[in-house]
Amino acid sequence: MHSTLISAPELQRLMDSGAPLRIYDCSFDLMDPQAGRAQYETRHIAGAIHADLDTHLSDKAGPDRASGGRHPLPSRERLARWLGRTGLTPGVQAIVYDRQGANYCGRLWWMLKWCGHEAVAVLDGGLQAWLEAGGATDSGPGPALPDEAAAYPLGPARVGTASTREIASRIGEPGLTLIDARANARFRGEVEPLDPVAGHIPGALNRPFSENLGPDGRFKPAEQLRAEFRALLGQRDPATVVHHCGSGVSAIPNLLAMEVAGLGTARLYPGSWSEWCNTPGVPCARSQVPA
Repeated sequence: MHSTLISAPELQRLMDSGAPLRIYDCSFDLMDPQAGRAQYETRHIAGAIHADLDTHLSDKAGPDRASGGRHPLPSRERLARWLGRTGLTPGVQAIVYDRQGANYCGRLWWMLKWCGHEAVAVLDGGLQAWLEAGGATDSGPGPALPDEAAAYPLGPARVGTASTREIASRIGEPGLTLIDARANARFRGEVEPLDPVAGHIPGALNRPFSENLGPDGRFKPAEQLRAEFRALLGQRDPATVVHHCGSGVSAIPNLLAMEVAGLGTARLYPGSWSEWCNTPGVPCARSQVPA
């Protein structure tokens, strides 16, 4: 079973073995929400199902959504219905990938674990690594999903979350360490292209999610990731970490990297900055540019 990362050669061996698999292409573009579907239809791993951030992995209108922010989590029950339509069942190995440095596929990796599914892995290096390895691809709309199917049977969540209320009540406590995955300039509050307020949650540390990848687009070795997170955390306990970003999406590569590094499974603040900065009464901070 693969539960964090899988390499392109490892995926090819699984496919050759005939083992049951479900592969999901999560390609997306925040600035052009239709681009991900177009990228998928142009080229995707043979047999992959398209998972759209806005359509499948968020719920912007449902009364039972599980978080706030720009990309609210759907309820586990709503997600389970879609997973059932894709044919996923407990124990089947799920593989997720994108073209954007694991920025979007990490969302589904985390959400599957949130539903209780452990056998899910991110394709290290994404579609680019698959193409480099000579993997087979398809084009077009992909497999047709049935209108109705048995929902995925939910199990106990394998990942944890933090709420705005909890974070607001615990800012400054040594038992809470916030790590913000947005780019440095957004974290400092110099620019804010997406949300109405610039800045960050007071006391948060900053590690842009792209820092987890090497020049080849793959995750850095576990030892290197461990050293970098240890340097960031200092004396803070990794078990106290809650990851966040703009809307609960790009934080997950940091969460995944900590798990790859052997530092445990940290929690996620799904609403992230987009929920925080729209919550009346909570404090917001800005930083000076380092000298």
